[in-house]
Amino acid sequence: MIREVAIGGRIRIGSGYPLVLIAGPCVLESEALSFDVAAFLADLSRRLALPVVFKGSFDKANRSAAASYRGPGEDDGLRILAAVKQRFGLAVTTDVHAADQVRRVADVVDLLQIPAFLCRQTDLLTAAGRTGRPVNIKKGQFMAPEDMKHAVDKVATTGNAAVLLTERGTTFGYHNLVVDFRGLPLMRAICPVVFDATHSVQRPGGAGTVSAGDREFVAPLARAAVAAGTDALFLEIHPDPDRARSDGPNSLPLTAVEPLLRALLALRDAMGEEGAA
Repeated sequence: MIREVAIGGRIRIGSGYPLVLIAGPCVLESEALSFDVAAFLADLSRRLALPVVFKGSFDKANRSAAASYRGPGEDDGLRILAAVKQRFGLAVTTDVHAADQVRRVADVVDLLQIPAFLCRQTDLLTAAGRTGRPVNIKKGQFMAPEDMKHAVDKVATTGNAAVLLTERGTTFGYHNLVVDFRGLPLMRAICPVVFDATHSVQRPGGAGTVSAGDREFVAPLARAAVAAGTDALFLEIHPDPDRARSDGPNSLPLTAVEPLLRALLALRDAMGEEGAA
């Protein structure tokens, strides 16, 4: 069992450590928007004493339609992420989709994220592991929680034991996801876990050429995850979600983030050792 994972030399995720927030826009739309969100998160981190990892994708390679915006690309995306890291002092993470891009991305980010649809891709997992960077594997919507041990083991074959697993819902018929909260303790027996509260309310492909979502359910699912003992929370956030270029329907507006986090931290404190075990 992997009991803790260090990110960026100063953040610890695992049993007995504070709740960690991984948050940011779904996709890096521009440097200006990324800086606005990063400034918001850095301020929030200081005021709530909450460890934060900034997340933004430079390429969303699994959009519903070919014409959908995918991001600024690897060159500009990594430049933006490096600037966020330097300017705001935040650890950063992004998706990697192919084994041949992993090394370059790992030179910039503190945590490599494996998209849910790619959680069984052996070459990608082992390439990520060989960088020595921590690896966050999103559980596939088609995967049983206990079967994610095989994905963790693939990374571990490289000698890298710094692995997280993220719950983000399970396919439930067409255009719908459901969260089985038994998955959190099942995966937590393997390694520290993250709960993706915003992708879990996504309705994949539910709006035809794009995915739909139900952001009103983010808060209750996040509360349930904290009660179930998640080690970290993943949120996609945006200054104006209804105009976001990806995953707007399931993203939270910035104004909703702090009230939710204060409620979650209070819940975790009320649970005491049980919540951090």
